Amino acid sequence: MAKRKISSDEDFESDRIAGFPHPREAADLLGQDKALALAAKALRSGRPPHAWLITGPPGIGKATLAYRMARTLLRHGATAEGPADLSVPPDDAVARQVAARAHPGLLVLKRGLNKAGKPQTELPVDEVRRLSGFFGMTSGAGGWRVAIVDPADDMNENAANALLKQLEEPPQNAMLLLLSHRPGRLLPTIRSRCRRLDLSPLPDAMVERALENFLPGTDREERAALARLSGGSIGAALTLAEGDGAMLAQEADRLLDAARDPDMVALHALGEKISRIRDGLSLYGGFLLETLVTRVRARARAGSDAGRWAMLAARLEELFARSDGLNLEPRQTVLSAARMIAGTARRSGNI
Repeated sequence: MAKRKISSDEDFESDRIAGFPHPREAADLLGQDKALALAAKALRSGRPPHAWLITGPPGIGKATLAYRMARTLLRHGATAEGPADLSVPPDDAVARQVAARAHPGLLVLKRGLNKAGKPQTELPVDEVRRLSGFFGMTSGAGGWRVAIVDPADDMNENAANALLKQLEEPPQNAMLLLLSHRPGRLLPTIRSRCRRLDLSPLPDAMVERALENFLPGTDREERAALARLSGGSIGAALTLAEGDGAMLAQEADRLLDAARDPDMVALHALGEKISRIRDGLSLYGGFLLETLVTRVRARARAGSDAGRWAMLAARLEELFARSDGLNLEPRQTVLSAARMIAGTARRSGNI
């Protein structure tokens, strides 16, 4: 399939998986009943928190939940008359406006395109400053304004400070929904001013059932493999199903399994292969980071020291972001990541 040219910020959506509904269009939220119930209780109380931090790995429903909350507030306000499951029918005028990115009471902040027409590597301060004007406007017919920052992890330092100012002076009838894959990277002062809502990875069986609907042409064995590699994320499973996604996820697993003594010749060849795959380095880096973070959490739960591995995850994230932003040679980035992983494994043991 030919890569469609991105002509504007309106066309660029880094979180859309080709062929599947965007989170703002999705009606169903799978496997997050606890988080949904907590959000519904707060919104229907009449006095919900003005800011929320919705956390969890990519692709498990954070954005879907945020848009669900937004539609309910824009349609019903924060009252007990709102639906107990925060559902708004797809043919409702508010739902149609949100799906079309045309509702005046909803602002979504995310990375766009830079002046060269390439995806930005961070969420800049000028984008976050739009919140001031948006929240300063007269509220719409529903009486509420909602802003979604997706993900808040992408903010640079100046953007984070601008957001903090908004959190310190919350306006009436306004809600800020921050989505975060790794909340530990956010300023403690931002985290402390938000109601936190953690979403959990889904069981493999639930991911498999979802894939049966989303990918009807796949067999049971393939769906089981995608679910296992996805880390409990339907979004990750769908990304894996595209082209070389599964292969890249397996290579990320293989590198961590051989952390002490990686096969540098094989990694050299992998780097060459990644350079020929659309968004290959970004995909591989994402799978490597998510797999590493999952293993770090398991190690910490088992009572083992995971400090060096956690610091490595942050360093690897910076490495891949810099390489992606500067269009650096994928082969060198893969080899650098392998050396960093090997150094940590030799000091701290395998992950």
